[in-house]
Amino acid sequence: MEEVETKVEEMKTTAENLTDHLSDYVETYLKLGVVNATQKATGVATVTFTATLLSFFCLFVLFFAGLGVAVWLGESWGDMKAGYFTVAGFYVLCALLFVALRKKLILPYVRDHIIRKVYE
Repeated sequence: MEEVETKVEEMKTTAENLTDHLSDYVETYLKLGVVNATQKATGVATVTFTATLLSFFCLFVLFFAGLGVAVWLGESWGDMKAGYFTVAGFYVLCALLFVALRKKLILPYVRDHIIRKVYE
């Protein structure tokens, strides 16, 4: 009879240990999931911030380069307005090209880049 009680106590102890280990495992698994999600979100945020900053600087480069080209064309043609309107027409052409190609080239590239960063 004592053997049965001893075995029952051993089984209870084993079950309690198993329950403790299982709860530790689940808790660690959840923490790992949070860490992974945070790491992916940080990666996407970093790429977004870098792209925004790079776009900001490129905008200034385009602005001043366009201004320089407009002044240069205006001086060479002898009509400043013609230089400015030529550069403005070039930018309108670039904007129309961007709008026409955004669904086929630009948006898929951006989407794929973000997805790659999430699963990296």
